Amino acid sequence: MTQVTEHGGGVWSLRVPIPDNPLGHTLVHVLDTDRGPVLVDTGWDDPASWDELTAGLDALGLSVQEIHGVVITHHHPDHHGLSGRVREESGAWIAMHAADTAVVRRTREAEPGTWFDYLARKLATVGAPEDHIAPLRAARASGRMRTLPGLRSALPDREIVPGELLDLAGRRLRAIWTPGHTPGHVCLHLEEEHPSRLPGHGRLFSGDHLLPGISPHIGLYEDPDDATAADPLGDYLDSLERIGRLGVAEILPAHQYAFTDAAGRVRELLDHHEERLAGLLGLLAVPLTPWQLAERMEWNRPWDQIPYGSRNIAVSEAEAHLRRLVKLGRAEPVAGTDPVTYIAV
Repeated sequence: MTQVTEHGGGVWSLRVPIPDNPLGHTLVHVLDTDRGPVLVDTGWDDPASWDELTAGLDALGLSVQEIHGVVITHHHPDHHGLSGRVREESGAWIAMHAADTAVVRRTREAEPGTWFDYLARKLATVGAPEDHIAPLRAARASGRMRTLPGLRSALPDREIVPGELLDLAGRRLRAIWTPGHTPGHVCLHLEEEHPSRLPGHGRLFSGDHLLPGISPHIGLYEDPDDATAADPLGDYLDSLERIGRLGVAEILPAHQYAFTDAAGRVRELLDHHEERLAGLLGLLAVPLTPWQLAERMEWNRPWDQIPYGSRNIAVSEAEAHLRRLVKLGRAEPVAGTDPVTYIAV
């Protein structure tokens, strides 16, 4: 596939690689405005990614120095990673939803090792075996925590306010809060006629919320000092239905490719999660910890072939699904268990 794709109406996408990741690349979108080009996401903070981003801009006859602003769909490093460098080169502003800004600030301000301590405690609570937790303690002791992505993520200059139009001269881009994949994920509705006059109301930069062939990860992004139990899967399903009702002509996602029939894709994802919840209820015929549930869930490869870091992501997703089942009254914790097990009811 070519690195640069023109979508018409002053919108292009640039393929920016993600190092050592099966997703392959992030689609960074370029939106022409009367004050200069604006980026929707920026890609991973890596020299090769930077080179591809700048080469893509060059192919459009642009330079990084001309970038007017950066709109971030969510804080993940394959979307927000290069934002700080773009700002350094251009003086561009960076906009993000307040909930994800809070995650970025918390990560930047945490004492070294705090994240490792929290994750070790969290994994013990969900029933992870000691041989899985031990490498975290070793990494903390060695000081390797400074290499984690996100520790130097840029703090934004502007807040994306749900329901409001962004301050983009000559364009109508409205923010839609779609929590689930992250607490502050936003989709961006370009409320302008489709350049090819496709039926529907404008186009949607969907970030990771709505992808043509992937169900995005739904995990936990909690403040270690906040005891509130979030329900990210419930948030995601509600957000999906909101997007399905928009009636947009085309989706411009941050991975894979542009597509139409957003409502149909929303239905597929809602059905997928309902089937998955039903399958988990079958597994919970016997009491299981979140870790044991993750071991038994269906992933894109057998559990014993899932890399170490991906297992942490998987158990976070298992816990998010458990929380949804508990909230729906379809599962409950078993009293007196430590680590806590859950069973279907």
